[in-house]
This record gives sequence, C-alpha cells and structure tokens, in this order.
Amino acid sequence: MDRNIRSVDDVLRLMDSLFAPEADRWTQGAGAWWDDFYADRSKPVPFFVAKPDENLVSCLDRDLIGPGRALDLGCGPGRNALFLASRGFDVDAVDLSPGAIAWARERAVEAGADVRFHCGDAFAEGAPTGPYDLIHDSGCFHHLPPHRRVSYLGFLERNLAPGGHLTLSCFASGAMGSELPDAAFYGEAGLLGGLAYTPEELRWIFAGLEEVELRRMRDEPADSPSFGEDFLWTALFRKPDRIS
Repeated sequence: MDRNIRSVDDVLRLMDSLFAPEADRWTQGAGAWWDDFYADRSKPVPFFVAKPDENLVSCLDRDLIGPGRALDLGCGPGRNALFLASRGFDVDAVDLSPGAIAWARERAVEAGADVRFHCGDAFAEGAPTGPYDLIHDSGCFHHLPPHRRVSYLGFLERNLAPGGHLTLSCFASGAMGSELPDAAFYGEAGLLGGLAYTPEELRWIFAGLEEVELRRMRDEPADSPSFGEDFLWTALFRKPDRIS
C-alpha cells in the first residue's frame, strides 16, 4: 500500500496522534468553499456540463445495474441524479454546497425530473439514509482526507443494500490529484486539489466489496451525450448478498 496506511487501526492511531478535531479542518466550511466554486456557472469546468458520467451510462446500458433506489453522493449540479431519475430510479441526491443544490433543483425543474435533493453532509445525522440499490459517487471520494475513508466505508455498510452497487469516479494516480503519502497530508493546509489513487489502492480500500469493473474513464468528445475525462478511474463494486 503506497500510502503507508495498512489497516483501519493504522488510520485510527493516526487520528489519535493528530487530535482528530484538528484533522477535520478541511471539511469545516467546505460548503462555502464549494459555493464560491459554483458561483460562476459559465466557467469551463468539465463537470459543469449537463451530461451523465459515461461509466454510469455504460453500466446501465449493459444491464450491470438496474433501476431501484439510488443516492447521488456529492451530486453537484445534479447531472447524474437527473439521468438516474430518467432511467427509472427513485433518487436521493446530497451535496454540501447550497449553490450546487440550487443549480441542481433548477435543472430538475427544467427536465421535469423527480429527485429529492438534500443540502448537507452525507455522513452526518439527518442526511438521507438507505438501503440503496445504487450509490453513485462522481468525485466525492477523492476530496475526502485520508482518515475519512473510515466514515465512507461505514456509510456504505449502513446504506448500501446487500447486492447493491457502488459506482465510483476518482482521480487517477499519475494523471490528476496529489500522490502524497497519507500521513504527509496532515502537515498541509489543504488537500492539494484532491487525492489520486492507483487501482491497487482502490482494491485495498474497497476490499469488502466485490469488484465488477475497474478502468479508466473514457475521454468523451464535446459532442458526446456523456461526460468522460481520462484522468479519472471508474469502478463498479457490488456489496455481497451476505457476509460469510
């Protein structure tokens, strides 16, 4: 494991040594930071487009996942939530940013889509809860500090239904994001734009789930109906029907 964190116990010991409240400094006020980010909707940000992720579309088109109850985790302006609703899913969507949620709601009204949007921390009390047949994460995971992987895995355990799927897109090591060892982040003022991962790291972190697919996202042209950037990994994981 390149990040020098070999187990959940290692993460917890690291948190204790750093006095965990201070270790959460990056997530305090994060909603306001993202509000500033989304304030200018004309910026040439790739994921501002009103298009669903190509891997999500591909999974549905190949019948790897089917309609059910879904959560769009870190939904931003709602492009994937609206797509899932159009394909027959019962959709919840959550994001820290009031500005992102406002934009997503506007898009839902324009599209006539029925999506329940929630503004807040997906990992905090009061957030939408499962069980979900699908949790889609397009860029939330790589913006979490290392110790929050514990919260993330606990969230999946509580909210992903047995047999349910996680679709994930995150920064690919060597293409986008920071590759600092985990412990080194705690000496930085921020997350340096997000954490990059290797396939081996993703398999290690999500070892409790079954890997269905793990590949680079396809780079989609401007006229494509789907969003795709090849600096991202995409993964499809499945929660076992029962724990053996």
